[in-house]
Amino acid sequence: MAELGLDGFIVPHADAHQNEFLPPSAERLAWLTGFTGSAGTAVVLTERAAIFVDGRYTLQVRDQVSSDLYEFYHPVEIPVGGWIADTLTVGKRLGIDPWLHTQIGVERLRRSVASVSAELVFVEVNPVDEIWVDQPAPPMSAVLPHDERFAGCASAEKRLALGAALGEEGLDAAILTQPDSIAWLLNVRGADVEYAPLVLSFAILHDDTTVDWFVAPEKLTDGLTEHLGTSVAVCEPEAFATSLVELAGKSVLVDPDSAPAWVFDRLKAADVAVVRGNDPVTLPKAIKNETELAGARAAHLRDGVALARFLHWLSEKASGGDVDEISAARKLAVFREDGEHFRGQSFATISGTGPNGAIVHYRVTEETNRLLVPGELYLVDSGAQYLDGTTDVTRTVAIGAPSEEMRDRFTRVLKGHIALAKACFPVGTSGAQLDGLARQALWRAGLDFDHGTGHGVGSYLCVHEGPQRISKAGSSVALQAGMIVSNEPGYYKEGAYGIRIENLVAVRVLADVPGGDRKMLDFETLTLAPIDRNLIDLTLLTPEERAWMDAYHARVAVEIGPLLDGAVRDWLMEATAPF
Repeated sequence: MAELGLDGFIVPHADAHQNEFLPPSAERLAWLTGFTGSAGTAVVLTERAAIFVDGRYTLQVRDQVSSDLYEFYHPVEIPVGGWIADTLTVGKRLGIDPWLHTQIGVERLRRSVASVSAELVFVEVNPVDEIWVDQPAPPMSAVLPHDERFAGCASAEKRLALGAALGEEGLDAAILTQPDSIAWLLNVRGADVEYAPLVLSFAILHDDTTVDWFVAPEKLTDGLTEHLGTSVAVCEPEAFATSLVELAGKSVLVDPDSAPAWVFDRLKAADVAVVRGNDPVTLPKAIKNETELAGARAAHLRDGVALARFLHWLSEKASGGDVDEISAARKLAVFREDGEHFRGQSFATISGTGPNGAIVHYRVTEETNRLLVPGELYLVDSGAQYLDGTTDVTRTVAIGAPSEEMRDRFTRVLKGHIALAKACFPVGTSGAQLDGLARQALWRAGLDFDHGTGHGVGSYLCVHEGPQRISKAGSSVALQAGMIVSNEPGYYKEGAYGIRIENLVAVRVLADVPGGDRKMLDFETLTLAPIDRNLIDLTLLTPEERAWMDAYHARVAVEIGPLLDGAVRDWLMEATAPF
């Protein structure tokens, strides 16, 4: 920082594409601080440093990061910008890497820095990279075509629709910086980051439906050029900067919430007419076509088989005292690997028992690994990538006999899960308007949870995708038929246990409601796995809630049962027996 003339530098958990899962070469925050969560920011000044993480990671950050070096803050309680404004003084120079911050993020930072007459400085060389002597090389995984039998729509058809939409808005082009948008648009997949089949690249979509794709040529596989067709020009990554300049005088759409500030800076210098707006791919990608929805159902059926085999194994082995968090997670992975079209996990399995389960995004290590023992709750949140769909499911299991408090809290979480699963709502409703349904039973007991209730899920893409979500945080994006979203209320008692029940659901059009005059939507539950009956306090369930549980378990038995044999099938029939 001294060599660069800086008084501070911001290190976000980010790469140039704002990916959730970063390639090893971009894990600057983890290398610098030790924090391995999927979201966070460090601000390093010459005399002080702070790290900001949300409610998912408040326990994890204290385990991984030195309190002698860093002050810990929740960004809602103490925003990064607020801390900067309170800490910087007149004339100080705070540096950022413009590739790692979105334009919206930079504008917020500029306001905070300007409020104390300090300066925000774009650096050409990231100082973390300068001292990270063994920094891994950028990823170079192979790019593979994603077959139309899974995608359900040809790339040319997608480009035609989006190009026409650009033209109707008077736009000449759109800059695409999110790898999942590019993967969906071009019907390609890769492996540049763990857990998501992404190709790290940039693209320019033109209103004539052509695409300039800036991707390392070493990644291309035989036959990919033919798959892409003549309307997609493959360009060297270094040509991206020049191509932005060549858009001078044109009207270009760029998403300020996802594109690097560097892109905006480059376009502004080239006198491009920048139009700020949403990535044009995000919404069409979120609304799954019939092929993608059928694929999701098939993927969840195979996933359900793996989960049933795992939960049966757990019921036989866990109480013996020789199953730990790591071995349980590995066993679940083995069961999933048998599934057709399996391509890997969709995120690192959260396998936590007892107090570790109370860490919302806990990631087990050799140092934190605990045995599953009677009297504790075991929480396992996991998912898989299949060629035809992406899964994400959480189950909480009682090891031995649960306490009455555990059963009470679990049942309240279940009531919220059922309320959301049974929701019926008019077209135009956002996830924020439904979020309270999942919290009512907890609120009545003075309880809550600090994460969103639901996130969007891709189709053999990112396990977390937008623009839809179900959360307290305001979102104006309406839920639409075809969207897939999670239903995952929870409860966490620090130092004791964690509870979460998660299924994926697809938004669908509800058949006409007798006497109604509005077009209505509801949810189709995709996940097929038993919910632990031993943790349910039936006295807290209404008759309607009991009926939902019986119907859900009956469906699990009917759809998963025929795919199982012997003891596993017998166990499933008992686990899904009606109340």
